[in-house]
Amino acid sequence: MRERDGHHAEQPAEHPHGADPGPAAARGEAAAGAGGPGPDEAGHHGAGETAEPGAGGGPAGDRDWLAGRFEEHRGYLRSVAYRMLGSFTEADDAVQEAWLRLARSDADSIDNLRGWLTTVVGRVCLNALRSRAARREEPVDDRLPDPVVTRPDEAPGPEQEAVLADSVGLALLLVLDTLTPPERLAFVLHDLFGVAFDEIAPMVGRSVDASRQLASRARRRVRGAAAAGAADATEPVTGVDRARQRAVVEAFFAAARGGDFEGLLAVLDPDVVLRADIGTLATPAGVAAAAGVRRGAHQVARNALMFANPASVLHPALVNGTTGVVVTVDGRPAAVMAFTVTGGRITEIDAWSGQDRLRHLDLPVLGD
Repeated sequence: MRERDGHHAEQPAEHPHGADPGPAAARGEAAAGAGGPGPDEAGHHGAGETAEPGAGGGPAGDRDWLAGRFEEHRGYLRSVAYRMLGSFTEADDAVQEAWLRLARSDADSIDNLRGWLTTVVGRVCLNALRSRAARREEPVDDRLPDPVVTRPDEAPGPEQEAVLADSVGLALLLVLDTLTPPERLAFVLHDLFGVAFDEIAPMVGRSVDASRQLASRARRRVRGAAAAGAADATEPVTGVDRARQRAVVEAFFAAARGGDFEGLLAVLDPDVVLRADIGTLATPAGVAAAAGVRRGAHQVARNALMFANPASVLHPALVNGTTGVVVTVDGRPAAVMAFTVTGGRITEIDAWSGQDRLRHLDLPVLGD
């Protein structure tokens, strides 16, 4: 494999899905893999990589070497795909597709492996976003990006850290969901990963200038949302801030369990927004009624009283870096909730519930 400075020299060949399980699965690992290194410290691709000859002196050795090189980039590719799609399952599918295409390509003709793989993943994600927009199987308000859930007292693992880099929280992902697929690809690849517009242009089928305009429009949307308070705060959260936020969240649950409507209003901002995602499978009418968006303290408080469960157990967590909880009932996960607390009051609540919605999520707070 030839690798040199620059992002890539050739466009990846298109290949159909095949029976290849991928390098991680071939070693009996989970499809998500162990998570290789993410972007360099600047968040960019960096310079080209030094080529190495295939190990083992034969096809099997060459393949093992190629699989090892792919694994070095898996964590980075997954973080790109997660920002593009907001779904770990779809992100893993996109990364696996990149491996399938690499395994069937002439690897020796690839000048820069990371650049080549980024192009493949970008195109796969763009197709997935276009297909999602065409189906319109669910309202945008009823769908939340997959959350990254970590223990509040532990640093995230390498793969989680790669996903959480660049302050990509739930609020930014929600804003990205409002962009067109080409706008999202241009913004994510250029602004978050430093990919040049002359490399983005062929992916979206536009000129370099038009691709630059796509990212510019997306950037204005993101900045507008930030100015309106809908995107992630840039100020660091201290331990004292986190403790105060946790106290507000605990007061919210105490009031809900106690049927204290006024107590709920005391911790909710008057303009609080609750977004609830229960998945796409059929659910009981009572549970389905919880889906969607609630706005205003009175609506959110009534919703909290309606669905409060005295038998639930709360497990403190960080959800995409914000204060949250994992709720269990009879030892089984029932919900994940993330809270945005500003000025001592809850301004946003994001909630995921339902076995179908939760089964693809990694919930380390429930482990030993």
